Amino acid sequence: MKRAIILLSFGAILAFASTQSIAAGNAENGKQKAATCFACHGTDGNAVDPQYPRLAGQYNLYLQKVLHEYKDGERDNPIMKGMVATLSDQDIEDISTYFSSLPSKLDTLKGHISGSN
Repeated sequence: MKRAIILLSFGAILAFASTQSIAAGNAENGKQKAATCFACHGTDGNAVDPQYPRLAGQYNLYLQKVLHEYKDGERDNPIMKGMVATLSDQDIEDISTYFSSLPSKLDTLKGHISGSN
């Protein structure tokens, strides 16, 4: 019984540690690396122009996935493809960590979605 508890505890620790490393990034470094993103998405990640997505408060892993999709050509956007072309995996993790750490204004989508005025 004792051995089972030790094994389960060890497994839980490993699972927690691997989850943390998946989304590991440095928000301060991400802020520096995201300087070119600010023109369209805003320094606070809450773009005011409805043609640009609001990034603040989005899920870190979602942002990483999307950036990788632009980089790999799975998402077709020539502007974003050029923006992410030189980003390393660490750059993507840092930028995603930065934007996901910011407070979101997604509750105020007026003018950002079809049918809202």
